[in-house]
Amino acid sequence: MTNDRIATAALGDGGPEVGVQGLGCMGMSFAYGPADAEASRATLERALELGVTLYDTADAYGAGENERFLSPFFAAHRDEVVIATKFALSIPPDDPTRRIIRNDAPYVRRAVEASLKRLDVDVIDLYYMHRRDVNVPIEETVGVMAELVREGKVKQLGLSEVTAGELRAAHAVHPIAAVQSEWSLFSRDIEAKVVPAARELGVTLVPYSPLGRGFLTGSFADADQDLTADDFRRRMPRFTGENAAANAALLEPVRAIAEAHDATPGQIALAWVHQQAAVHGLPVVPIPGTRKPARVEENTAATRIVLTDEELARLDPIAGKVAGDRYADMAFTSAGRE
Repeated sequence: MTNDRIATAALGDGGPEVGVQGLGCMGMSFAYGPADAEASRATLERALELGVTLYDTADAYGAGENERFLSPFFAAHRDEVVIATKFALSIPPDDPTRRIIRNDAPYVRRAVEASLKRLDVDVIDLYYMHRRDVNVPIEETVGVMAELVREGKVKQLGLSEVTAGELRAAHAVHPIAAVQSEWSLFSRDIEAKVVPAARELGVTLVPYSPLGRGFLTGSFADADQDLTADDFRRRMPRFTGENAAANAALLEPVRAIAEAHDATPGQIALAWVHQQAAVHGLPVVPIPGTRKPARVEENTAATRIVLTDEELARLDPIAGKVAGDRYADMAFTSAGRE
């Protein structure tokens, strides 16, 4: 078992140094079927031993349950971890397919107080707007977020699934430390405008789903056949039926490169994301999610894999051939606004 700690990267312009890979904690309470609480707690501890210091959650994950689950770990390691959570999105328990998005100031204030209570902390290190409510000017939302910073309830601000224009407008109100968007071998649309804007403004990119929600690891080939009924990937167009079969065929070069490096396909997918920091000239801190200590070890080891120019060229065409959208309703993302 390796004890090698990962390198660090800056979180925002002049922000704290965090492990160059974070941990997405959503699946410990929500979305990916049954979770083993004991294994999840062991995963959190092992991640910290390996230098993972950015832990990502949201009030929407299990209607606050994920924040509650994480709070004892955060209490035990408060000075060692950077806590990132989010507001703006709620999922009605009686209809898990529905999304309600709120960005108005009174909602933001209620949300931060609720998250502080569930997390049992005095201040949130990184507070994200989870999704954009286009009916509320982003300047208004970021304005109240900035007030939370001045009041000592939040240290840094983040945005998720925003356009380059929205990022610039928000940054003009208050410095934005991080933008969280889907970025992987399967999802590269942010490279056109969001990534250049982030680089210019000194914003760190925090890719979520850098492993294509597990599909890039080969852990499942068809969500309908391989995953439990309560796993929300069964509702994602890329992972079922003909789309899944077509997308599975795209993984051949990932597997071949993995074999050449004596690595797993997931490690190559993660190494590709990490290498985008050098390609695009900005800090990149992906947050792959897992509930297993061994998987954290595998994922962090990927930070030390360097792909050759030839290997990057072999992987480059994949995203353009992917069948199916990221979500059944792409209005839920920034794609239609860019």
